[in-house]
Formats: sequence, structure tokens, C-alpha cells
Amino acid sequence: MLVKNPVIGLCQQATFQISAAKVDQCPDDIGHEVAFAGRSNAGKSSALNTLTHASLARTSKTPGRTQLLNFFRLDDERRLVDLPGYGYAKVPIPLKLHWQKHLEAYLGSRESLRGLILMMDIRHPLTEFDQMMLDWSAASEMPMHILLTKADKLAFGAAKNALLKVQQEIHKGWGDRVSIQLFSAPKRMGIEEAQMVLAEWLHLLPEAADDSEA
Repeated sequence: MLVKNPVIGLCQQATFQISAAKVDQCPDDIGHEVAFAGRSNAGKSSALNTLTHASLARTSKTPGRTQLLNFFRLDDERRLVDLPGYGYAKVPIPLKLHWQKHLEAYLGSRESLRGLILMMDIRHPLTEFDQMMLDWSAASEMPMHILLTKADKLAFGAAKNALLKVQQEIHKGWGDRVSIQLFSAPKRMGIEEAQMVLAEWLHLLPEAADDSEA
């Protein structure tokens, strides 16, 4: 039996809440929060917009434009967070260091963070930034779901082979807490699968509600 994803309607009413340059500027640390991360130009903003059926995050052909922690309100208890893109060579070093400092502070301190969606360009997966995020996820036991973005740039067979290769490397190096899928914003590939992950982490599925009441 198909399960209707309750996150769809909720995401359609998502609204911008606040941009924070530092952790102490973030909204109250309550409820449930899912963060979106990715190396600059990995398609993070496009993925966030596609998953929410909205234009929440600004997309740009210039990598490194997301410089703040951007919070989007779903309801009184749930939020999505667009984290700063990282790793673009033309961004000044002091700004890179600022992003890294406050990104690490956010990841290490938010009690409401339920999971991390990590975007990797399927043509350039497992960059240094990606591995850093995987290390943090493993050390903190934080669930992570990877979107291999821009999957439409490869033929279907090549994309599936890339998925299997990255999946094997991740399971070998970081265990089974990390899930992974193909994703393409222009082709709307993998949307339902990713939305079900969001629904679980945001405690919108019946099973999650039952567990929380136990």
C-alpha cells in the first residue's frame, strides 16, 4: 500500500524565517530540524527548492553565494536549514574560515537537528568537504542521507554504476548509518524518495509519531 507523504503539503507552506551568521542568532533550539549541506556548486539550493516545491533558496551560477545559515519554517515545531556552501576556491580565505567555524558550531550544538541531507555532484563525489561531513556524521551518530545530484548529466547506466561505487565506498569507510540515492532537480528524479526521508526525520510518519509516544 502506498503511503502518502505528509511532508509535501507542509513544505508547500514553507516560509523564510531568518538568516544567521552565528549560532547565537539561530531560532530557538526546539522541535525538529533538517539541514542541507553541500560543497559549493553541488546543486544544494536547486535540490532544496525542488523538494519543497518552492523557491526558498536562491540559486546562482556563481558558487559560494550561500554565506549564512538560512532557516525556513514549516510549522511551529519544524524547520529546514540551508547551510553555507563550502570549498569554492575564489571565496576569500577569511570568509572560508568564518563559514567553517560557524558551520562546525551549528552542527555540534543544535539539539533539534535530526538529520543532514548532503549533496554531492555525481561527477565529483566524495570531495574533501564531503568526507569531512561524513566523518562528523559518524562521530556524532547523526543520520545522513546523500543526494547524488545532477544525475541527469550521466546516462542512466553510468549513473547507477556511480551510485553503487559511492555507496560501497561510504559503507566501507563510514558504516550503514548513511543512505544514498540518485537525484536530479531538472528531471525531478528521486524527489519522492528524498521527501520520505524528510518526513521520517521531521516526525511526520505514523511510525515516528508512535515511537515518540512510547
